[in-house]
Amino acid sequence: MNTSSSWQVKSLAIGLLCSLLCHAVMAAQVIQVGPQRKVISLAMASTIAQDGDTIEVDAGTYTADVAVWTQDKLTIRAMGGRVKLLAAGASAEEKGIWVVRGGAILVDGFDFVGAKVKYKNGAGIRFENGQLTIKNCIFTDNENGILTSGNPKSELTIENSEFGHNGYGDGYSHNIYVGSIKKLTVNGSYFHHAKVGHLLKSRAAENHIFYNRLTDETGGNASYELEFPNGGIAYVVGNIIQQSSNTENPIIISFGAEYYHWPKNELYLISNTIADDLPYGGRWLFVKPGQVLVKAMNNLLVGHGRLDSAVQGDYRNNIHVDKDIFVEASRQDYRIANPSKSPIQLLDPGSANDINLKKQREYVHPRQTKVL
Repeated sequence: MNTSSSWQVKSLAIGLLCSLLCHAVMAAQVIQVGPQRKVISLAMASTIAQDGDTIEVDAGTYTADVAVWTQDKLTIRAMGGRVKLLAAGASAEEKGIWVVRGGAILVDGFDFVGAKVKYKNGAGIRFENGQLTIKNCIFTDNENGILTSGNPKSELTIENSEFGHNGYGDGYSHNIYVGSIKKLTVNGSYFHHAKVGHLLKSRAAENHIFYNRLTDETGGNASYELEFPNGGIAYVVGNIIQQSSNTENPIIISFGAEYYHWPKNELYLISNTIADDLPYGGRWLFVKPGQVLVKAMNNLLVGHGRLDSAVQGDYRNNIHVDKDIFVEASRQDYRIANPSKSPIQLLDPGSANDINLKKQREYVHPRQTKVL
């Protein structure tokens, strides 16, 4: 190849590379949404956003502004304060305020309020596919806070968020209802006052429930506080879990009650404070017999309940304590009043499947954690 031809080839290659880079830069745009913007609604933004975009939404209330998101690598964040999405009778595809079935999507700073549909399962977010991350969001007065599909490749992560007063009231809808997805991760979040349904229900193959507050509280009538009806692997570490005296279900945490769907079924219940407010006592934990591994260690148990002894496992160092050791148990403030006189000497729980089970952080109300 002569010098001229070689230079032409290099020029073409450089031009193609520049074209691809320019296209990538142009594709990743910031879309600003607000009453005074060119894009005035989330519904409009959802139709024009491309993969890789960032959507910035001005603080305020957006009524009946429902949307379907199918993009990949999308960030949707509130700017200048919280964004309240008020359903007001509207829904996307008769499913909820938002339907998400894209790739990797991050949602930060939104309140999802009042989702109701004719099927009685309207969700703040209906999550159908992809990897969805929820940060600093609040879900209230929906028929389901979040409702997922059973896509075995999907993953849901929830951080520093709140779910309260969700559920239709029929026992089939919940603060959050996770189907048979690959993985659920929840940390630093606050679940309370589900309407008859559960505070958190998950059929996921793998569940990481670390440093949350799941408390039904005064006036609450939730069923289970935490349920894994099909087993799977569940790491439940460093949470505050409380059942109110108004519940119709005496079990606080349930594992495998329906059937064991997954090839591995393991429950690690480590360093939680679990309070049973039923005056006659219920169960802190129920595990259905089967091919299941159970390790329940270092838990503080408040009330008259009992741990399940029908399934063999490691049940060491679970200590019954009175409410007076806490700052204000009547308000679900289960911090130890005098940490220097802790009622429990923690045993090393080790690790499982390369997950460190030792408590390293603690929940801080509302919707935060801090390092111990």
